[in-house]
Amino acid sequence: MGHRILAGGFFACLLLSGAAFARDDVLQNVPLKWSPTSTLAEMGPLDVSGALLTTKIHVDVFTDVRQNPTLVAENHEKTDKVRPVTTSSDVAAFLTDHLKETLQHAGLTIVDGAADVSITGEIRQFFVTETSMYRGEVSVLLHAKNSAGKEIWTGVIGGAAERFGRSYRLDNYQETMSDMVLQAAYNLLASAGFREALQKR
Repeated sequence: MGHRILAGGFFACLLLSGAAFARDDVLQNVPLKWSPTSTLAEMGPLDVSGALLTTKIHVDVFTDVRQNPTLVAENHEKTDKVRPVTTSSDVAAFLTDHLKETLQHAGLTIVDGAADVSITGEIRQFFVTETSMYRGEVSVLLHAKNSAGKEIWTGVIGGAAERFGRSYRLDNYQETMSDMVLQAAYNLLASAGFREALQKR
């Protein structure tokens, strides 16, 4: 009887460990989660004043023009076995929402309705590559138009992030993605061209 119990326990452990390995082997259709590890203040000083504060800005949901919108990361620790990370979330909505949220927290007036300036964007890159560390990059082509519909500024805003972490961990991917979006928001706020366009609109 004791041998049967031990054998049963052994096989149960094998099944559990096998299921855990299967879950961890490939990160498929995982949700995107906002979990930045830094803040705008930690990235450097920003002059949020003048037109940045007084302009009412509307941000449309960005268009995702990447070839594979569900692929957001890859693990390249083993050259003979690249492990992808795919998401079930809408990357364009995630990026737009958190960029808007970050800009609003910085002091900008982000509105849903009529605005002085409307911003649209095309997501060119949103990806994390893991080797010995996690490295992420985001790139968005932005267009700003005034209330008359005239384009007053266009530019590519990028953001990058890197961090160490345990191998092929969802939380590390999510943190890297969040930090690179935060960096993109910082770079937009720091853009002299964007600030000047708002002032001359």
